[in-house]
Amino acid sequence: MSSDAQHFAIGRGPCLDAAPLADYTTGMTSFLTTPQTRHIAYNQTPGRGPGVVFLGGFKSDMEGSKALHLQSWAEAAGRAFLRFDYSGHGRSHGTFTDGAITDWREDAVAVIQSLTDGPQILVGSSMGGWLALLLARDMGTHVAGVVGIAAAPDFTNRIWEDEFSDQDRADLLAKGHVLRPSDYADDPYVITRRLIEDGRQNFLLDRDLMLPMPVRLLQGTADTDVPPKVALGLLDHCHCPDLSLTLVKDADHRFSTPECLELITSTVEGLLNA
Repeated sequence: MSSDAQHFAIGRGPCLDAAPLADYTTGMTSFLTTPQTRHIAYNQTPGRGPGVVFLGGFKSDMEGSKALHLQSWAEAAGRAFLRFDYSGHGRSHGTFTDGAITDWREDAVAVIQSLTDGPQILVGSSMGGWLALLLARDMGTHVAGVVGIAAAPDFTNRIWEDEFSDQDRADLLAKGHVLRPSDYADDPYVITRRLIEDGRQNFLLDRDLMLPMPVRLLQGTADTDVPPKVALGLLDHCHCPDLSLTLVKDADHRFSTPECLELITSTVEGLLNA
C-alpha cells in the first residue's frame, strides 16, 4: 500500500492534513476509513499489476454488471482488481444527498492511494468516467491508463444548462434540491444545489486537459443519458498522445450487453499489453 496514504493532494491544491486511515471488515465487505472520516465499502481481488480500479456512476454501486464482469475477468487473469462504493452509495456509509463530486473524488483518491500498489488502469462509467479523468490529470504516476465508458465529464453543467427548466432552476435555488425522474430506479433522483455548485469546482471541459497516459473512450450510439456528442467533444478536448473512441451501434447507457462487457475487458487487456 502507498506510504503517502495519510497525506495526499486533492486537485491542484496543497496537501491536506489527513486522519489515519483504517481498514476493517464486516461480514464479506471490507471498509476503508478515509482522511475525511468517511467509511467506504470495497471489494479487492489480489493479483499482479498494473491493477484495475472500477469507478461507478452516479447513484450506482459496485454490484453492477460491469464491475462484477471485470472482477470475474481479473480473477481468471490473475490481475489485481478493486471496486468500491462512493460515500452515500451502495454499502458505504453516508447519505447520498449530502455528497457531491469533490467528496466522491476524495473517496476515489483515498482507496487508490491506500489500497493499491503501483500504477492502475482506471475504468470509469458515466460519472465515474469524469472522476477517472480528474484522477488521471491529478495523480500522475498512479494512473497507467483510463477507460471511459459513456464518460460524463461536467454532467452537472449539462443538467443545469440543457435539462433544467427555468422552474427547475428557481426551485433548486429556493429549496436546495429538485427531483428528476430516472430510467434506472423507481424513485426519482434528488439533484441538490450543492451537487450543481460543487460540480463547477471540478469541471474538465473549461480548460485544456493534458493526459500523458493512454485513454480509451467507449460509447453507445443509442445512449440518451450521455449522448455520443459528449464523447466526440471529449475526443477533441483531450490532449493525449494515445487516445481513441469506439462507438458501439445501438448500445445504450447501461453498456452491459455481453458484447459490451467483452469490449470493456478486451479494451483493458489492450492497455495492459501495450
